[in-house]
Amino acid sequence: MNDSVVRATVLAFYGAALASLFLAFPPFLETLLQYGTVLLFAAHAAEVVLCFRWVKMYPGSLVVSVLLTLLFGFVHWMPYKKRSQAESQA
Repeated sequence: MNDSVVRATVLAFYGAALASLFLAFPPFLETLLQYGTVLLFAAHAAEVVLCFRWVKMYPGSLVVSVLLTLLFGFVHWMPYKKRSQAESQA
């Protein structure tokens, strides 16, 4: 799947969870969105710790890289891991 599609999907999920705080959603959907967002954020926070060596390879600010990893997870840091592996094999 294309990274842009994954990023858009994750942002839509976050947006729907945010909207569920202010708009009337069916209770099951509201719970799913809100707890799902918390779980996704927790998983991405674990990724920051476990994959920090690739998170810090981002050419910009480390803070921005951490924030992007918290939002998008492996979609953000995986290209840096692949690049690192390709360079070490060359």
